[in-house]
Amino acid sequence: MTSRMRLGINVDHVATVRNARGGRHPDPVRAAKAALEAGADSITAHLREDRRHIRDADIEALRALPAPLNFEMAATPEMIAIATRLKPHACCLVPERREERTTEGGLDVVGQKAALAPAIAALKTAGIRVSLFIEPDARTLEAAVALGAPVVELHTGTWCEALAAGDAARAAAEFERIRKAAALGVSLGLEIHAGHGLDYSSAETISALPEITELNIGHFLVGEAIFVGLGNTIARMRAAMDRGRAASAGAAA
Repeated sequence: MTSRMRLGINVDHVATVRNARGGRHPDPVRAAKAALEAGADSITAHLREDRRHIRDADIEALRALPAPLNFEMAATPEMIAIATRLKPHACCLVPERREERTTEGGLDVVGQKAALAPAIAALKTAGIRVSLFIEPDARTLEAAVALGAPVVELHTGTWCEALAAGDAARAAAEFERIRKAAALGVSLGLEIHAGHGLDYSSAETISALPEITELNIGHFLVGEAIFVGLGNTIARMRAAMDRGRAASAGAAA
């Protein structure tokens, strides 16, 4: 479990900047290509119902790149139809509210089993790897297994918010939730990813958890790229993750 951690780059907010003015610049597909050249392992993009950032044409172009596309989406008939037509490498099912600025938490997998089951089945039938964006708790992990999802992405936003606020006690408690959830998830046969709100420091810390195989990071890297360029931000993130992984390997030895 101490192998190199994968890095997925979310290009949503490149599209946010483009859409603020209209037109084609900056192009999220160009950003995706630059990210892959800089060492990213995959690209993540969220096609929202209101198309506030990523557009349908972006998803089609990203799907054509020679790298895995992680298509974030709500479990709606419209999005299931798009996904099963394009057949991206993976679909990550996320909660979605039109009023939110960004995804605010994990899916209510326990309460929405009946709605999620046919969506997951349709995606799996199409040969798409399904992941669920969830809170790090035992009941939700068990529900994900019952639904047949092979992958979960643990929501790290609450932990990152506590770190940013300087609330050490809350941050420690949230990180312990993530650690326990990652270990439980692996014991249940799940592949464990993580994401939301991560920066260089928090990514390095969480990379020391050997059960987690992939981080998906977007907003922070797009913001940093304004100052130092996307390639430099990804190289620095990759180095931080590798340091965290090396610390994990050293502890295991």
